[in-house]
Amino acid sequence: MIDRTAHAASFGAAAAAYERSRPEYPAEALSWLLPDAPEHVVDLGAGTGKLTRALVGRGFEVTAVEPSEGMREQLVHAVPQARALAGSAESLPLPDASADALLVAQAWHWVDTDRAVPEAARVLRPGGTVGLVWNDRDERRPWVAELGRLLDSAGGVPTTGVGVDGFAARPDLFGPVERRTHEWTVAMTPAQVVELVESRSYVIVLPEPERTALLAEVRTLLANHPDLADRDQVEMAYLTHSFRIPRLA
Repeated sequence: MIDRTAHAASFGAAAAAYERSRPEYPAEALSWLLPDAPEHVVDLGAGTGKLTRALVGRGFEVTAVEPSEGMREQLVHAVPQARALAGSAESLPLPDASADALLVAQAWHWVDTDRAVPEAARVLRPGGTVGLVWNDRDERRPWVAELGRLLDSAGGVPTTGVGVDGFAARPDLFGPVERRTHEWTVAMTPAQVVELVESRSYVIVLPEPERTALLAEVRTLLANHPDLADRDQVEMAYLTHSFRIPRLA
């Protein structure tokens, strides 16, 4: 059984690798998640600021909430324009009805939805929006599928959409969930792909011999797969899954 608390708390140890290797989010997904150009956006579980940067770049007032001190340090350095606060989905450090939108990128699967859903409703203004987004590797590409098999053997489990049903359980607070998927690619060096693997929570908590063996297998894949051999850069394919949920007025 996965120790969710240990996994969720593990990211601070790999904050630098997370910042260097994790992808950002396609502009089309953000435009769909925030169709009404909100003034104040909360980036919950902001990590090192991957999503925060894009929100600040759109001119929004952004409050980034992140429980990990190590991740927050990276965030403050990367996006000084945002207000960075310690906090969690279950206990947001914000007043009632103080935000127009609350976005959660690559993190909602960690939360206790029984507590986090009403907490999201508390901080949102009536008519506000919750946006949840996950980047998944597009395993229709053979080498990406092989990478996925290696990660599955190390304990990787699907996270996209986990916890979204918590909103459907509260029709007194939120309207129907909408979903959209965007396809895109990002150029990465082989070293960044290795760091991408290193930044996964289930890899961070592996015993050192198993972690070392996994990373060696990843390096072998990158060096020898016919789609990748002798390349300085590779195209990592992603499917970005976005969920939009309206706060009832």
